[in-house]
This record gives sequence, C-alpha cells and structure tokens, in this order.
Amino acid sequence: MESVSETKITRSKVNLASYDNSWYDPGGGGFKRTCWYFINVLFLVNPLNPFSAFKIMLLKMFGARIGIGVVIKPGVNIKYPWFLEIGNHVWIGEKVWIDNLALVKIEDHVCISQGAMLLTGNHHYRKPAFDLITGQIKLEEGSWVGAFAIVCPGVICRSHSVLSVNSVATETLDAYWVYKGNPAVKTRERTINK
Repeated sequence: MESVSETKITRSKVNLASYDNSWYDPGGGGFKRTCWYFINVLFLVNPLNPFSAFKIMLLKMFGARIGIGVVIKPGVNIKYPWFLEIGNHVWIGEKVWIDNLALVKIEDHVCISQGAMLLTGNHHYRKPAFDLITGQIKLEEGSWVGAFAIVCPGVICRSHSVLSVNSVATETLDAYWVYKGNPAVKTRERTINK
C-alpha cells in the first residue's frame, strides 16, 4: 500500500491557447473602442493635459455619466467611459487607473488618490483556460481610496469607508471604517470632526 507521501499528484496546467472570452461584450462597438483608445492616450493618460473640464467633456461624449465639481488630474487611464458613472464633487488623482470592464459607479464626494486602481476584471486561476471574470465596483458617498490602493472586482466601498495607502480591497468595506493591508482588514472607525 502506497503512503500519502508517495502518492503521485496529477496537476492540470494552464493552457492559454484555449482562452476564450467571446462571451464578454465590452460595448461601444469596435470603431468607438478604437477612437476611445486614442482619445484616452492623447488627452487623459497624457500628463500634459491638466484641464478637467476638457477630459470630462470627452468622457461624456463617449457615454460616461459625470456630475458637477469633478476633478480629474493628469495621467488618469479609463478603459471604457460607457461603463463609468461619477457623482458630484469627486476627486480623481494623478495616474489613477480605472480598468472598468464592468460598471464602476462613484458616488458624491469620493476621493481616489494618486496611483490607485479600480480593477473590474481578473482571471479564474483554477481554470485551465484562465477564464475572464468581471465584477462591478461601487464607491459610495464620501469613501476614500488611498494612494496606490487597489479595489478588486465586485467590491463595494460603503459610505465614508477608507482604503489606506497601498492596500488591497478584496471584499466589501463597511461604512465609516478604515481598512489597511493586503488583503485589507478593519483597523479603526472613521470619525469626521465637525
């Protein structure tokens, strides 16, 4: 009889040749996506364009819903504007990457600090074809995503939650709590002094 330590384990391997995301519809149509790619590179990702109003106008032309008082700093990268809703008085810092393969909804008075990433897509690491997985992201009113932090697919940052610098949110953040680490965990309540 073979002992457990002598048992040979057969492991499957990743086969990227079998990858198929034909089920995924990025919307917009091929021509619109191509046009947006160049507009995004020339006017949003390009750090030489500091003007929020111009960027907002372009995003709206491509289907984004954006409120008033929104600030978009230089170097911001947005995958698909037609999957983007931004409320009022939102700040988006330098080099933020909104990789929105699915809807990203940002409510009023949200701050997304420099270098942060909102990631709506990932891959199923247990599948040989490395299948695409998508999930919407929602940043509720008054939430704050710190510099270089990452919000993963399917996450909701509840009202006035804080994701600290360089932290990774893999699950929903509770309202009025500060989270830090990878994966992010609750560290203390957020109090806002009047």
